[in-house]
Amino acid sequence: MVAYNFDKIVERKNTNCVKYDILNNIFGNDQLKPMWVADMDFETPEFVIEDIKRRLEHKILAYSIFPEEFFTSITNWLKRQHNWQIHKEQIVASQGVVPALASCILAFTNPGDKIIIQTPVYFPFSSSILNNGRQINNNKLRYENQEYSIDFENLEKIIDSRTKMFILCNPHNPVGRVWRRDELQKIADICLKNNILIISDEIHADLVMPEHKHIPMASLSEEIANITITTYSASKTFNLSGLSTAFAIITNPKLRQAFYNKLDDIHIAGSNVIGTVATISAFTHGEEWHKQLITYLHNNYLFVKKYFENNIDCIKIANLQGTYLLWLDCNALKMNDDELARFFIHEIGLGLNSGISFGAGGSGFMRMNIALPLSELILAVEKINCKIFDKIKNIL
Repeated sequence: MVAYNFDKIVERKNTNCVKYDILNNIFGNDQLKPMWVADMDFETPEFVIEDIKRRLEHKILAYSIFPEEFFTSITNWLKRQHNWQIHKEQIVASQGVVPALASCILAFTNPGDKIIIQTPVYFPFSSSILNNGRQINNNKLRYENQEYSIDFENLEKIIDSRTKMFILCNPHNPVGRVWRRDELQKIADICLKNNILIISDEIHADLVMPEHKHIPMASLSEEIANITITTYSASKTFNLSGLSTAFAIITNPKLRQAFYNKLDDIHIAGSNVIGTVATISAFTHGEEWHKQLITYLHNNYLFVKKYFENNIDCIKIANLQGTYLLWLDCNALKMNDDELARFFIHEIGLGLNSGISFGAGGSGFMRMNIALPLSELILAVEKINCKIFDKIKNIL
């Protein structure tokens, strides 16, 4: 068995890297340790790099199609990892999960229609809705004892005749919940009752902590699969986000054709030749790498959780079930969102996402990416600890 090295520190500055090379534009400070964008500071697996190199030996990167291996690698991966049996004809490739979400909005709703989201949630959900002339129907998540839950009573109250779609985030970014089967079933029952289409963003499906299990929404039943479009990608799990390759899984043939037609309308139905190779490689050869990655990420989480409990108990961490993104409850610091952001940027020296950018319920929180070598993570939490004591003294 190959032992993969997640402790290796890779220099990412000056590589046209969003995470590192636009810090000054985003935070007004280019000397930060960036822990914001949801990609990992680990090298993309060597087997993926080698397969890309072999493809480059052909020396022509022209228009390409999706080979049979693209579809079989996906179906085999989903069967092995999630016991979800799908068929290749149900897969429609996309140039990213967010473009797929936006295409669903355009294909299946009309201007003025309402779309349910559950904040705090990944901010492109909101922008994709509003920028396309639709309305947000928000069912804000409940937060208690460092864990989030769905407000089902409110969910049913906010639905009206204009409510046409529910965009689900599972695992949920940024709060780290992996929704249980009974929770997914309740969502599905409500959507079936009200003729609401479910778009299930499952890009973090393979980043689930031990003792938790990802359940694809469309795997619950044939009836639920018939009203569900699942968006998925290898990009988060194998650090391939720069290759803009994702896919949707759509059981219902009418929905599948309408989705493909919308991609074709806006000319984003084509393939990325390198992204295709990388996806095949990751899903075909990545099982052991993936296992070791989850172990490393889980250990990172346990380290941060214990460190905060012992040293920085004024900041609470929402229980992490999935993703590599910690949701930090900083409300005890008694700072408004601008003050909190400035504190992390200019006093601590870390670039994190402000919770308020994730919508209602995000005020007073910060999102921290822990997909980095442990030695770097230790330095980051020690930076927080060094500055937090003085801040607490001032509050007290």
